[in-house]
Amino acid sequence: MKACIFLLFSLFALHPTMAQETLDYTQDIIPVLRKHCYNCHNVGNPKGGVNLERYEEEGRIIKEGQLWLKVVDMVRTKEMPPSNKPSLNEEDYHVLVDGINGILIKSLEKKTPGKVIIRRLSHTEYHYTVLDLTGISYDAANRFPADGSGGGGFDNQGGSLFFTPLKMERYYDAAEEIVTKLYADPEKWQQLVPIQYHQKLWQRFLNWLLPKFSADFKPINPPEAAAESVIYPFAGKAFRRLIKVEEKENFMALFEKVYQSMPDDPNPQRFNKSVAEVFKAILISPSFLYKMEEEPVVNDPVPLSDFELASRLSFFLWCSMPDDELFQLAVQGKLQDEGVLEQQVSRMLEDPKSLRFSESFVSQWLGINKLKDPNAPLAELARFPQFTQDIREAMFRETTAFFHHVLTERKNFLDLISSNYSFLNEELAGYYGIDGVEGEDFRKVALATPVRGGLLGMGSVQAVTSLPTRTSPVLRGKWVLEEILGTSPPPPPPDVAELPEDEGLHKDLGLKALLERHRSDPACQSCHEKMDPLGLGLENFGADGKWRESYGNVPIDPSGVLATGETFEGPAELKRLLLEEKEKFARNISQKSLSFAIGRSITFTDEMAVRELSDVLMENDFNPDLFIAELVKSYPFRMKIKDFQKKVNEID
Repeated sequence: MKACIFLLFSLFALHPTMAQETLDYTQDIIPVLRKHCYNCHNVGNPKGGVNLERYEEEGRIIKEGQLWLKVVDMVRTKEMPPSNKPSLNEEDYHVLVDGINGILIKSLEKKTPGKVIIRRLSHTEYHYTVLDLTGISYDAANRFPADGSGGGGFDNQGGSLFFTPLKMERYYDAAEEIVTKLYADPEKWQQLVPIQYHQKLWQRFLNWLLPKFSADFKPINPPEAAAESVIYPFAGKAFRRLIKVEEKENFMALFEKVYQSMPDDPNPQRFNKSVAEVFKAILISPSFLYKMEEEPVVNDPVPLSDFELASRLSFFLWCSMPDDELFQLAVQGKLQDEGVLEQQVSRMLEDPKSLRFSESFVSQWLGINKLKDPNAPLAELARFPQFTQDIREAMFRETTAFFHHVLTERKNFLDLISSNYSFLNEELAGYYGIDGVEGEDFRKVALATPVRGGLLGMGSVQAVTSLPTRTSPVLRGKWVLEEILGTSPPPPPPDVAELPEDEGLHKDLGLKALLERHRSDPACQSCHEKMDPLGLGLENFGADGKWRESYGNVPIDPSGVLATGETFEGPAELKRLLLEEKEKFARNISQKSLSFAIGRSITFTDEMAVRELSDVLMENDFNPDLFIAELVKSYPFRMKIKDFQKKVNEID
């Protein structure tokens, strides 16, 4: 409750002496926008792609609330107006910040969970769901057509999980292959079909004879009854809910059809083959391939059902279907209890299956899944001969193991920015020039210096933020802004000149001098002064992730001055400065995690939830347990709304 009161106060009362004043958009706010903003952000000159002049009425601001949150933040942090323009006086500052915030906070009084469209299982989710359901490992990522990443940058986003005829064919093929492997493995088959069905001779005789004398005769030990005992539990797990009467009838109709088509096959083979065909049908059912949520009857938001909540939990933290405990809690209707939710989060994070979340989430968040793609345009092997596929795999493993340790043991997300340890094996430690690590297994290794600690010191991040032939301070700086601080620089002007690629210039001048020459152009300066220092501070790390002292013929100077004025002397001090940006880092983690958890991009209507999650991190030393528990109790995670209701940002 305290956090919510603080949030409302901070949103609506940034200026304590004028907090209660209601400002009119047309009479109070537009004149200030016209005075300070329209010169650069108008119809004919939308600098940075932003045209503020077209927002002629209050409703337009609300419809694009995300943009206006950024506008307010830029004004609040004094990034706008830029340093070469007249600054805001106290009154104009109050009008823009408090006035626009007042409009935005008022529009959020009516909560909406946002729409989560029906979502097909991602390839990762398909792989792990099949593994947990059948025990069969199926390499979906390499067998199915590739999926794109959605607006949130993750492969579980509903907007990117399209269904094509080719995918349908592959799902049929996959079901055939999975069930065939399952049937061929007696141990795995017995776990799902724990009966050896057969009818004794006298049972078969009576089942043939007695129907001739009585229409009410009930068969003795019929195969259908035995089939129900194995098919229904399998289908319930596969569909992540209780199965419906019509579904049961369809399963048994298929079983009987297959069973009757093999009169000469002896049992239990006849029975098992018939069950196998039903299993295949279940694996190509939309109820298995899609994460479905029942359409609400009313137009207002309603809570998820217990089964839907169990699925959201399990696909969030395990990338797979609910286990027996979650399923039983859903059957008993206990998952709506916040205490039970917290207990389940704790249990699920302690389970080894939570490593799936760590690998899937952090690799997509940071973009390091490129390391596992041999065709990704990373450091060229001809130029960097030690940057082998084995090293790329080791870098990927270092980062995911490190994140999982931070999540489940260290329990402080700030270690992601700076730490005094990493996870290495002998090969990767040798590649980095770190002594004393032996063996192929990855383990926690204390670092002698803070240079390699945290994500920015890892070869995985350094490699994916470089060009194939050289480092790129611009790419790295942009990456730090977007993926660590959650702030995106505006796109470059359409006629901006590229950095020259002449090797002689690079060797003689170095990247720092070339970038200084590049940003002398006023059109480039405002963006580059934010990105370049961040990237140049990491310039000791080559495109292959190795440490170096020079670039061409020029010694590397990793010192710099941030756009906010702070100075640093190298990567260790740069990370120390980034640690001071706790609010931005907390907000970024909150947005990324919520997007991954609910399978869609974050919209303006999620703003209250994002700020509440950020407060939880800030108030609890960035503890992941408390943060994730709060996330699964949040309004967007636990509620749903009709798909056909008007757009969530539409104004009444």
